Amino acid sequence: MRVDNKELVADQGITRFFGTELEELGAGQARVAMTCKPDMANILGMVHGTALFALIDEAFQAAVNAHGTVAVALNMNLTFHAAPPLGERLTATTRELHAGRRTATYFIEVTDSRGGLVASCQALAYRKSQPLEFGS
Repeated sequence: MRVDNKELVADQGITRFFGTELEELGAGQARVAMTCKPDMANILGMVHGTALFALIDEAFQAAVNAHGTVAVALNMNLTFHAAPPLGERLTATTRELHAGRRTATYFIEVTDSRGGLVASCQALAYRKSQPLEFGS
């Protein structure tokens, strides 16, 4: 029985909490969107970094697991480039840079509705041999 990837992702509590939406998925690639809600503000009134990280992590999780085997994060290096305003719709796009037998490297970019760079992340995954019904 094949699972519906969008339903599987949408059913996560963290997905509902942040309102992330899986828009596109393929082996080693994903696109996830999120609208920055007022309750995502930090003490400065800007979008909290945790919300941006959640968007990035969701796009990474989807892309790395879309090969159909379990993969987990080993390292994520995140850079914030611009502070998006509350209400902004952000998109995280993941692309696979390298996929080895046990590790894989990904680059994730977060852009705003005008295509401006908000954040970027290089991520390293550990690929297990356990099958997973998830992917394109």
